[in-house]
Amino acid sequence: MILAPFLLSAANAVAEEVEVELVLLADASGSISAEEIRFQRQGYAGAMTDDRVLNVIANSAYGSIAVTYVEWAANTAQVTDWMKIDGPESAAAFAEAVTTGPRGAFGRNAIGAALLDAKRLIETNDFDGWWRVIDFSGDSRNSFSGPSIASARDEVVAAGITINALPILCRFCDTPARYPDLGAIYEERIIGGPGAFVITATSEEDLAEAIRRKLILEIGGLTPLQYAKNEHELSGERY
Repeated sequence: MILAPFLLSAANAVAEEVEVELVLLADASGSISAEEIRFQRQGYAGAMTDDRVLNVIANSAYGSIAVTYVEWAANTAQVTDWMKIDGPESAAAFAEAVTTGPRGAFGRNAIGAALLDAKRLIETNDFDGWWRVIDFSGDSRNSFSGPSIASARDEVVAAGITINALPILCRFCDTPARYPDLGAIYEERIIGGPGAFVITATSEEDLAEAIRRKLILEIGGLTPLQYAKNEHELSGERY
C-alpha cells in the first residue's frame, strides 16, 4: 500500500522535546481594564526575560520550554503562537509578542471553557514537554457561561495536565479586594494535578514578583516550599 505524501510526512513528524509546555492563561474579562491588560502583559514579559527565570530554563534537562500567552473572558484569544524559549533572544521575542499582541478576549467569565481551550492548545502543538502546565490567573471566582469549572478541571487533570493558579486580589484599586479569600477559592476550585499550587498577588506592586516566582516553580518542577528554601539558602539564611 502506498501512503499519500502528506500522510508520510505526518507519520514521520516528531514533536520537539522541551522541559515544559506552558499555557499562560491570563484574565481579560470585563473586570479588567485596558490599562490592567497592559500591566499584566508587562508583568509576564518582564518575568520571562528575568535572568533568574532564564537561569532555571538553561539548567533544566532540555534547556528550553514551549510557551503561549492566552487571554480569557467569554472566549479565549491566543495572543502569541507557541514559542520555544531557550535563551535571552527567544525570551525577548516572546516578551515583544506578548506586549504588542492584539486584545481578542472580551465579555464575562467562562473559566471552564478557558481551561478546556488551554488543554486543546497543549494537545495540538508541536512540542513534547516533560511537564504540561496551565498557568491560570484571574481576579474573580465566578463563571457565567460554558462548561462548569469542576468538570473542566477534572478533564484537564485526567489528561495529565497540571493547573496552577495566580489569584490577583486587587489591581489599581483604592478599595479592599472584592474576594480577599480568592486564594483559598482557587485552591479548592481551580488547581489540580501533580504538584499544583496557588501563588497570590495582593496588589500591582507584587504582581510581577508573583509571576516570576510562579514561572520558576513551574519550569523547575518545584513546590513553593522548595522555592522558599532555595531563596533562603541563596541569601545565606537558614531554616
